[in-house]
Order: sequence, then structure tokens, then C-alpha cells
Amino acid sequence: MPHRTALYPGTFDCLTYGHLNLIERCAKLFDKLVVAVASNPDKAPLFSVEERQDMLREAVAHLPNVEVAHLEGLTVHFARNRGIHSIIRGLRAVTDFEVELQLALMNQRLAPEVETIFMAPTIGYVFVSSSLTKDIVSNGGDISTLVPPHVERRLRAKLGVEPPANQAGAASSA
Repeated sequence: MPHRTALYPGTFDCLTYGHLNLIERCAKLFDKLVVAVASNPDKAPLFSVEERQDMLREAVAHLPNVEVAHLEGLTVHFARNRGIHSIIRGLRAVTDFEVELQLALMNQRLAPEVETIFMAPTIGYVFVSSSLTKDIVSNGGDISTLVPPHVERRLRAKLGVEPPANQAGAASSA
């Protein structure tokens, strides 16, 4: 049986339980999963590529078949150079689908041997996004159910925001 490797690219700024949900499910479906942290010049990430990779590595340490990598340039070129034939893209809503379909069709045109697989997160994570998470924490909200504890600590430190009073004990002991 051939070795099946998939690529899950993204900005991951910041890593959420929605991302982890897809990573854990894909790790069961494929022999190897490469989670690639993208450098996107159109976005101004809060965390550096290295910081995002560190947070991902800590979060997936329990998954031996998951590798964290850095992605620059075109996703299909990265996939082709590594012999990867499947790209995983997460979909939360119809608006995601429109953008993702356009990307998938262009990727198909550039590298017909690389297939895009769309996956929806488990229902409990459909509403979770990195942008919303950063907005909630910036405004003093509780994000403990949206991101892993190590990500929350780094996000709060980066933004200079203390945990909400009802969460202070939990965050400091985590």
C-alpha cells in the first residue's frame, strides 16, 4: 500500500481547537500529515512563523505522524516538492467555500496531480476562528474553550491582556 501523506496549510495565527480538531481527524486518515505554517504577505500575523510553529508542535506532540513545517510560496509547489497529493482545507461556512473552491480550482490547474479535500470541523468548532479569538481576548473575554492553554498564555502575553477575573486561577495554574 502506498504511503499516504496530506498537507494541511494555514496561517494558524492563532492556533484554535478548530484547527486541532481537523489535525487530529486527518492524522487518523493519513499515514502522515504535514501541517504547514504559511508566510502570507497579505496578512499581518500577530505571531512570527517560528512562534506559530512552536505552538503547533506543542499542540500536536501526541500525534507521532504529524510534522510541522514552514510554507513559503505556492502551496501546490510545496506539495509537489514533497510528493504530497492531498491538500486539506477546512470549511466553516458557505463564505469559506467560495474562497476555498476558487483556490482548489486554481491549484488543480497548476498541479492536476494534487487533490484538495474539504473538511468541516466538528459541530462544536464551526464558529471558532483565529480572528474572533484574538478579538475576544483583546476585549477581556474568556477564550479557554477556544484555544489550548499554552496558546492562550502566549496570546495574552503578546497582547498584554490578563485573563478575566473568573478565569485567573485556572490560567495561572495551567
